[in-house]
Amino acid sequence: MGPFTTAALLYLGAGAANIARRAENEAAVRSRHLGRIALAASAGAFVAPVCLAFGLQRATGTAASLMLNVEAVFTVLLAAALLHEHVGHRALLATAAMVAGGMVLVAGTGLGGTASATGLAAIAFATLCWAVDNVVLRPLAELDSARVVLWKAAFGVALSLGAAILWGESRPAGTSAVALVACGATGYGMSLRLYLQAQRRIGAGRTGSLFSLAPFVGAVVAFFLGQGTLGSSSLPAAALFALGAYLHATERHAHRHTHEPIEHEHAHRHDDAHHDHVHEPAVMGEHSHLHRHGPMIHEHAHAPDVHHAHTHRSRKQT
Repeated sequence: MGPFTTAALLYLGAGAANIARRAENEAAVRSRHLGRIALAASAGAFVAPVCLAFGLQRATGTAASLMLNVEAVFTVLLAAALLHEHVGHRALLATAAMVAGGMVLVAGTGLGGTASATGLAAIAFATLCWAVDNVVLRPLAELDSARVVLWKAAFGVALSLGAAILWGESRPAGTSAVALVACGATGYGMSLRLYLQAQRRIGAGRTGSLFSLAPFVGAVVAFFLGQGTLGSSSLPAAALFALGAYLHATERHAHRHTHEPIEHEHAHRHDDAHHDHVHEPAVMGEHSHLHRHGPMIHEHAHAPDVHHAHTHRSRKQT
């Protein structure tokens, strides 16, 4: 079916999977956040799925799944450039391995003809759009993730459905529509909700890199469904992508750092060595409210979460 219709149905499913009542222990999405969500939706819930649908019509499922790893590379680079997340030597090596994997995969499509190369290029552009989406939504990862996904899906459906009507795409068949909504509920709705929860703990770059494990599952499933072969380029590309994911997953970052005074709202606990304010009566477990942090200097292993967005001037801090 048409790419705009495909995108609309995918994000209809994503929204349906997150329509439950807002969690009381999470920070609420407010009107001031909607502009950022709309920007992320334009890239990640409209342009990206349209490009993916276009690419899947021209490339095998195995090659397309592996190409999705390029999203991790774009996310790491954008997170470093725009969010100033620290990228050490290990992260750079991981990113280089993933770039090499993408190059090997594209180089191996020569026998597949121009159509296959065009399809993979469209999917690569989709990953760039999703990387922009990841970075734009990073500041909202501290909010109720289900509400963020629901609003993003609403914007995405509106844009894609409007484009499908203007483009004159035909209505989808019932079974195909249900299948796409189901894919959207799992692969976009539940997936993005977990993705945002991971971002709040380990940052945009590392989350994007670990997320690159997913395309391996897609490639294997596509292979067993007869949608491609694990040929001379797929296997080396998969090995390079796996190396990159391993390097990111095993990265450790610790040094003495300073926390500046800050006031913000997000879900938190009181046993994490960063939230020492007092509640009367005492509050147990994770909860959310506006709170203030005083200055603090300490050393421990950490990731670029909401409390560790500090800069790294020393080369010794890797």
